[in-house]
Amino acid sequence: MSKKIGYLFPGQGAQSPGMGKDFAAAFSVARHTFEEADEWLNEKLSEIIFEGSEALLTETRYSQLAIFITSTAVLRVVQSQFPNIQPAVCSGLSLGEYTALSASGRLSFRETLFLVRERARFMNEACKKTPGMMAAVLGCSGAEVESILAGCSEIWIANYNAPGQIVISGTKEGVEKASLRLKEGGAKRVIPLAVHGAFHSGLMSLAQEELESFISASAVQKSSIGFVMNVPGNFVSSIEDVKKYLIQQVTHSVRWEQGIQAMGSIDLFIEMGCGKTLAGLNKKMETAPTLSLDKVVDLERVGKELCNC
Repeated sequence: MSKKIGYLFPGQGAQSPGMGKDFAAAFSVARHTFEEADEWLNEKLSEIIFEGSEALLTETRYSQLAIFITSTAVLRVVQSQFPNIQPAVCSGLSLGEYTALSASGRLSFRETLFLVRERARFMNEACKKTPGMMAAVLGCSGAEVESILAGCSEIWIANYNAPGQIVISGTKEGVEKASLRLKEGGAKRVIPLAVHGAFHSGLMSLAQEELESFISASAVQKSSIGFVMNVPGNFVSSIEDVKKYLIQQVTHSVRWEQGIQAMGSIDLFIEMGCGKTLAGLNKKMETAPTLSLDKVVDLERVGKELCNC
């Protein structure tokens, strides 16, 4: 294989009712992934994913697990259809970082599933105890948003997604005040996001504290596959640092743009799981081509590209 391939995995907010259902119907390895998760979690989560309402799937306790399981099912289809292909690097946006952790061979699907369950539970509880919201800021750079919001309270920069696309997070009042300042400061639009709380902000401190012991005790392994993480926005190799940044990620900014830039040697990105958000962000950064594997029909195009690698 001459070309370097990067696998990318979406985060919370990418969920949609029925996601992964066509893969489960067409491929036994995908169907088995959903069945395994149902059995281990002792819950028919697949029914919520395939048949549940959008409102139910948006709840943090369901959406994080649902996206992780669906992305893993799609990944396993790719691995079964193209067994000779191995990525040079894996990365994921926020929750997607856990899928990348597993996809790169650093933690088993089962162990990661339980870790995601705890993350979702703790973050769901934090959302109830400290309600908040998130909003996408369009038309401003990260530095501009930092400058405009300097001195503001109850507001954090949650994501550096791409040039001209920053996400803020905080209390409802904090986000509303920040939105007005940003519009006055030159932002083209500030759009509230369909998520369940103020992720990657100080309002998630309790969730981070509760999750720390679970991450610290997890059996993370070394891997030859590169792993680009959100907090540093760069490659991370040591097990100690992997755990440290997973813990910090709950309250720290996701430096997605910086992470993609760090993967400058990649020739082809494949986004696996739900939607085409990451491909859209990559397009803003003029990176290597990005193919989204959201539906079974996408496999043909992805297959042609992989066969040329």
